[in-house]
Amino acid sequence: APARPVRPGAGYDLKPGTPDLSAFPRTAWLKAARKALTAAPDEVFGYGDPQGRAELRTVLAEYLARARGVYADPECIVICAGFAHGLALLGRVLRRRRVREVAVESYGLDFHTGLLTDAGLRIPCLPLDERGSRTGDLAVLRGAGAVLLTPAHQFPTGVPLHPDRRAAAVDWARSTGGLILEDDYDGEFRYDRQPVGALQGLDPERVVYLGTASKSLAPGLRLGWMVLPRHLTGEVVAATSVADRVCGSPDQLTLAEFIGSGAYDRHVRSMRLRYRRRRDQLVAALADRAPGIEVSGIAAGLHAVLELPAGAERSVIQAAAFQGLALEGLSRYRHPDAPATRDALVIGYGSPSESAWAGALDALCRVLP
Repeated sequence: APARPVRPGAGYDLKPGTPDLSAFPRTAWLKAARKALTAAPDEVFGYGDPQGRAELRTVLAEYLARARGVYADPECIVICAGFAHGLALLGRVLRRRRVREVAVESYGLDFHTGLLTDAGLRIPCLPLDERGSRTGDLAVLRGAGAVLLTPAHQFPTGVPLHPDRRAAAVDWARSTGGLILEDDYDGEFRYDRQPVGALQGLDPERVVYLGTASKSLAPGLRLGWMVLPRHLTGEVVAATSVADRVCGSPDQLTLAEFIGSGAYDRHVRSMRLRYRRRRDQLVAALADRAPGIEVSGIAAGLHAVLELPAGAERSVIQAAAFQGLALEGLSRYRHPDAPATRDALVIGYGSPSESAWAGALDALCRVLP
């Protein structure tokens, strides 16, 4: 008999971009919240500083220096409600600076590029190959005043930006006065070698570093941060309106306590082991049940890229949906001006709960060609 679609709610989701929400450290977070709020001054419950609480900016500066090689002065950090909020603020500032174009990678999130176009900016794309985005091509983009990059683990292809291309990006920014917007969306999760440090460490006055708690803890916290060049910090703070003040001060203090107490490091270590185990199980299952499928982008992060035969991407996604399995293809992330050269799946192995992971992996293997 033909297979019937799984009823809604009974399936599995392997779309990328979300961590395992069932693993949120509720007990440790509550402990941090209790301690932070017990010691909090009354002013914490007021409207707050548009730059963010000094307590959080101070512990973030220390943590980012230690964990990601970021040069961060607390006075140059702005707390934001996740990456999208930070990018929207930067788009506003760049437009006020009369920047016309922000170069982007040929694969990425259309939601992010949409924030730039909403700010009135054009988004030419850089070609991408096995060494990452071809940042040397920035020299021929005469209108570009900034470039948005995911250097540690290109999203979604998973390629780290080659050191020569990191240097080329910084050289371009220095020679033109341009800015590099660095999206370090999953920098904590690297498995097979030493962490790839932040690009920002090469030139803190030409790179805006953006990070969040969305992958390491949970996107529902809406907590992110920008480490800004000194000359840009005042402009970004000035660009925040009353409507932009969406990061609650009590949550900022809780995160500051969570990081400062060491609970954040312990949680990241635990999740790194969990995600590495899932990645290894994914690779082993593919080798056993779909040996013709090449997997890449797995040295870091919460997702992998599975190469498919030419023309197979759409049919595999449709077959998966029929089985109650939500997948996304690589074409979903391709810039409109980039050539369609690959058929592939982008598999988010972080999102299922522990109890759902085995079933999700089995369902995936069943629909692969």
